[in-house]
Amino acid sequence: MVKKKILDLVNNNNHFTVDKCVLKCARQMNLDINSLILLIYLLNGRDNILFDYKKILDDLDFNEKELLEAISILKDKKLLSITMKKNEEGILEERLSISSFYEILTSKILDDNPEESNNKDLYDDFENEFGRTLSPMEYDIINNWIETGISKELISLALKEAVFSGVSNLRYIDKILYEWNKKGIKTASDVAKKRQKKEENQESSYYEYDWLNEN
Repeated sequence: MVKKKILDLVNNNNHFTVDKCVLKCARQMNLDINSLILLIYLLNGRDNILFDYKKILDDLDFNEKELLEAISILKDKKLLSITMKKNEEGILEERLSISSFYEILTSKILDDNPEESNNKDLYDDFENEFGRTLSPMEYDIINNWIETGISKELISLALKEAVFSGVSNLRYIDKILYEWNKKGIKTASDVAKKRQKKEENQESSYYEYDWLNEN
């Protein structure tokens, strides 16, 4: 069993990832180690999970007291909520959610970083279009676009193109920005000119234009 766990570790299986801003936020809020472990567990794709004591205890190697204390601390600090939802059979279930943590984290990121505060309108655009709060990793991706010299105007336009295509994820938007860069498109005016030229050659509407498969 121990050998298998070591092999899993070496093979990069069952790894948890955590952004440095999460650790910084946890430190500012004075989270103890068990609360931080539980928070990281929920951040790694386990948000809004069924409140299954036995599974969480087994996954994190906590005892019941440690789990209850960690949950209590996260709830007291408004980082975790427990909601009741009906399953497909109509039975009420308890679920753990950390959506409020993302709101607190967003606030702290903007307060601590004046440059990111200047990008708040762009973040808001993404959250409004996606209908949810951005994750720390998504903030990093957007910031990386800006740091590489892509204008916020162009990023916002790529967001609109993706939404018009019915796709709401940053991977798709990144592909649009990559294709625009390959074609020398740097501004909104360049996008409009490219679209107009394309429409002169074949009938196409704004909403039907496929930047990723234009050939």
